[in-house]
Amino acid sequence: METPHSMTTEDEKTQAEGAAKDAELAQAIMSRCFHPRVLGSEAWEGYIFSDVEIRIKESTDLYGAVLWPSAMVLCHFLETNRDQYNLMDKNVIELGAGTGLVTIVASLLGAKVTSTDLPDVLGNLGYNVRKNTRDRCKYTPLVTKLFWGEELDQRFPRTSHQFDYIMAADVVYAHPYLEELMETFDYLCQDNTQILWAMRFRLDPENSFVDRFRQRFDLEELYNLPSLSIKLYRAWRKTKGTRVA
Repeated sequence: METPHSMTTEDEKTQAEGAAKDAELAQAIMSRCFHPRVLGSEAWEGYIFSDVEIRIKESTDLYGAVLWPSAMVLCHFLETNRDQYNLMDKNVIELGAGTGLVTIVASLLGAKVTSTDLPDVLGNLGYNVRKNTRDRCKYTPLVTKLFWGEELDQRFPRTSHQFDYIMAADVVYAHPYLEELMETFDYLCQDNTQILWAMRFRLDPENSFVDRFRQRFDLEELYNLPSLSIKLYRAWRKTKGTRVA
């Protein structure tokens, strides 16, 4: 018969094992990043995915043009699970692409990617995408502006724009347009679409957004990294009759 002491010991052992796995995975993800030995006239950070050196230029004066760790988490998942989530010839759209790392890695893995963000971010985004995908990818990524919730049916008619995957990294953070983001997820996600979404939990809006998200989509947790405060989700449209109004 188990005693309270033995049960506590088992719980502590499970927690310790979980913390060790978290630390190991977090270290593997963060080790993807490297810095140039000598800084030249243009500052950049380097990443290794798909055995390719990716150089990302950030723009520190633009909030959306800085690379956050959630993008690295999503990219690591895409590469290490490429058999189960085969992106070859798949139609992918990235929301809030920022510096473009997820777009670049998905393109290197064979996807046809539409990379979207706000107009003031597109210059830096397009530069990074072009520099890191030219002559390396089967398909040339499309970089285009997207205001969440606006002109979705005109920009992306459902009859001609059917996405296999919607990808997003750190799009829920101190953002005034969360309802528009939800509307965009809802519009772009068709019956056969999967959402891969990495987010860093900082404030209460992240938790409440996830709760509202669950009303429209089924949600599966793929990674939980407490040391980085990041979770990675897979989501898909709820079947008819299970959605909450």
